Amino acid sequence: MFPQFKNHINNNLAFLNGKKLLVAFSGGLDSVVLAHLCVGNKMEIALAHCNFNLRGEESDGDEDFVRQLGSKLGISVFVEHFETKQFAEDQRVSVQMAARELRYQWFEELLKIEGFDFVLTAHHADDSLETFIINLSRGTGIEGLSGIPEVNGNLVRPLLEFSREEILAYADANEIKWREDSSNAENKYLRNKIRHEIVPKLKELHPSMLQNFQNTQKHLQQTDALATNHLLEVKHKLFQYEEDQIKIKIGDLLELKPLDAYLYGLLNPYGFTEWNDVKHLLHAMSGKQVFSKTHGLLKNRDVLILSKLNNRVQQEFPVYLDGTPAESPVTLKLEPVRSMQNPEKKTIFLDKEKLNFPLVLRNWEKGDYFYPFGMKGKKKLSKFFKDEKLDLISKEKQWLLCSNDEIVWVVGKRADERFKVEDSTQEIIKITQLT
Repeated sequence: MFPQFKNHINNNLAFLNGKKLLVAFSGGLDSVVLAHLCVGNKMEIALAHCNFNLRGEESDGDEDFVRQLGSKLGISVFVEHFETKQFAEDQRVSVQMAARELRYQWFEELLKIEGFDFVLTAHHADDSLETFIINLSRGTGIEGLSGIPEVNGNLVRPLLEFSREEILAYADANEIKWREDSSNAENKYLRNKIRHEIVPKLKELHPSMLQNFQNTQKHLQQTDALATNHLLEVKHKLFQYEEDQIKIKIGDLLELKPLDAYLYGLLNPYGFTEWNDVKHLLHAMSGKQVFSKTHGLLKNRDVLILSKLNNRVQQEFPVYLDGTPAESPVTLKLEPVRSMQNPEKKTIFLDKEKLNFPLVLRNWEKGDYFYPFGMKGKKKLSKFFKDEKLDLISKEKQWLLCSNDEIVWVVGKRADERFKVEDSTQEIIKITQLT
């Protein structure tokens, strides 16, 4: 196996040569063999071991084994302890998901702090087959059937070309010792059930099952690449980028066949999963919206408007007579004038004596109200926005100019009646929105 591993690195993963590498190391068969192969190939590696404190003395024994092997091989070992069960409870996720999140989060920290270039994991061909079956059972697109990627950013899996059988044979031939995780023998986990019960049956049906799967996986990956390239061309034609929004003409979308497949390919990267809702949006009334966890999709007449949701933190910026600070999201110019011209949306005239400086530029909040210029009585901002036909995205971007806690100006839209210039006004301040 070693000659094949060396050739695979040189021919397909040559970018690893000469780099500082961190091996995700459990102490099990796969990671131990990966470490030995890397050392034999004179690759610069260190071991990163997670003690998840899930198996008591067994977990501590794994840690001791890792430290001893690192000393034997003459390589550095990094160990981190995690309170995995507590984290899982706090985050309301499974223990397996918690361990995964904790592990990769720590790897990212080691990359930055210790200056490693890549993380190597010991996933192999059988792992990829198991992932394929899991995704197939749950329902997935073509990307979910393409197996585990060999390279994903700074994460590399150099053993994906090899089977569990080949890895075990190499360990036996070289008298390599490893630790057995007792939980791997339990069938209460889906992956273990597939590993122990389903995959052996498939291999019985066809002796070359794994090799055939690897060939099929490569075909799927190539098909996925073709689809991805085509979708990029379609995006280039259909997506109109305007500031922080993307506009898509509904008429152009409806011409795409098969529509369901195109909607999935174009919008799945933005977190959308409720495809019936997305499809119904194409024929819905203007103003209807669909949300993913990260994005909103708004029907606005004959277009869809796609934008990132603003999980905004309430912000405030002081506004002095000489204007707004450099970090302010809106640039305002304040100047004294002798007379008042006709106010415009981007310009207002105020009675200076009615203002308390510094003014404050802030986000709007639920419950805000003001006294619209030229009207009697107050109006809730939510009602004002509705009358102005502002969509959710525009509302999220709206700023208010305030004096104390009172709104002076819904910036760029409407001034407040309480601060208007009157016959008794001694000093007039002109405020202009520049950006």
